[in-house]
Amino acid sequence: MDTREGPVEPADAADATDGLRERKKRQTRAALSRATIALSVERGWDGVRMEDIAAAVNVSERTFRNYFSSRAEAVAATHLDRMLRVARALDERPAGEPLWESIKASVQAEFSPEDSRPADPAAGRRHTAAIWKVLSEPAVQGEVLRADQAAQVVLAESIGARTGSDPRADLYPKLVAASVGAAIGTALGHWLRADPPVPLGPLISDVLGQLTAGLPAPARTGSRPPDLPA
Repeated sequence: MDTREGPVEPADAADATDGLRERKKRQTRAALSRATIALSVERGWDGVRMEDIAAAVNVSERTFRNYFSSRAEAVAATHLDRMLRVARALDERPAGEPLWESIKASVQAEFSPEDSRPADPAAGRRHTAAIWKVLSEPAVQGEVLRADQAAQVVLAESIGARTGSDPRADLYPKLVAASVGAAIGTALGHWLRADPPVPLGPLISDVLGQLTAGLPAPARTGSRPPDLPA
């Protein structure tokens, strides 16, 4: 019998409080990352300070520093979080589903067929050019590379769990994770630099389809036929 006096907080209530706190932290972190990207695209990389980003999210600059050590890390956080969600989605796919079908479904769930560029083509080109300029900053490139490496570790673990392989000892899960990351990066780079603009969703589907098929060589069209043996 419990002889303690006063109300006892149920364990479920404490767990719910902890869960709410963690969810709020994730929401604040995501909001700071999105604000960093949006302000940098709007004003240019050198036109944004940490205090500007914090003000846009209605938090203090100290709060920003609690989450990120730099603006570049904040930019890369959106990419990292998206790739970690891909890994979690892969964990939740049906166990009997073929690996590459699971990967395609998990990735495509994170990339909407609608992109965020303005409908006007000229404005869209300016928008993507501004994003590309931000992503071309050396500090941002370094943080995105770091984020890619961290995401690949987690994705390789999910792939290993589905294939019965060990990412610490086996090459396959690491190779697949790296291939998926490279495919997504290639699609994003093509999307940002395409002129005229193209939607992102179909690009993601295309690169994953080609990867699943083993990257077959495209049919030759309008080019010189290969030399025939003598």
